[in-house]
Amino acid sequence: MMQAVPALGRAKPRADVADFVYEIACTGDQSGDDAVQAWADRHAAPAWAALPGLTAVDLYRPLRGGTHDPFNNDGPGPLLMAMLQFPTREKLQAGLSDPRFGQSLAGMPVAATGTGFERRFFPVADAPNPGPLRAPFSYVVRYHHPAENVAEFVSHYIADHPPILGKLPQIRSVLCYLPVDAGASDILPPADYMVGNEVAFDTPEAFNAAMASPVRLELRAHFKSFPKFAGKNAHYPMVRRQLAPPRSSS
Repeated sequence: MMQAVPALGRAKPRADVADFVYEIACTGDQSGDDAVQAWADRHAAPAWAALPGLTAVDLYRPLRGGTHDPFNNDGPGPLLMAMLQFPTREKLQAGLSDPRFGQSLAGMPVAATGTGFERRFFPVADAPNPGPLRAPFSYVVRYHHPAENVAEFVSHYIADHPPILGKLPQIRSVLCYLPVDAGASDILPPADYMVGNEVAFDTPEAFNAAMASPVRLELRAHFKSFPKFAGKNAHYPMVRRQLAPPRSSS
């Protein structure tokens, strides 16, 4: 069962709490890919875009081939990840309690989890402040339970890993995802995440160049310093497109 992350005790790098998001991760055999995409495009995404308080929906698809991380090869990611974005936790919970959210999941052709997050953005390169998520290629990382001390693990990760990620050549965004109770566990089961991470690049080629840089070795060294954990950690190359909700007529 997913647990909310306790308050973090260590000093953190500069980051703004950008928003709260709800991740719907659809998993299954690759043969179901077309059915999932058709379901999302024709039925689910239009319903999600109409939810009260929603600011945007990001749809992630797995990128099969063409990327290389020298330390990880976890295969393609979920058939679809949808990230429903809200400005506050209260609006997240209100949006998911709208009957249209439950209706949007009708006909889902594969299994799925639904997980709420507080999403934090971190600066990249020499930028003093975090920027928005715009680049279309994302490397999506999730760390799963268990760990000997979840709070210690997350605190260590948040304090030290994003600043190193921000040094990767050509990186456009660094984000961390902290699980929260979205109030929708009766609709979709939450994943057993401890913490999530995402880095964005303009192209897979830019990502590959970053993975070949000395900063990738620095990240690996930091990984070896993580507090003890026994859960899996997954790394998925994905491409993302954003849908904005329809504007209400004035």
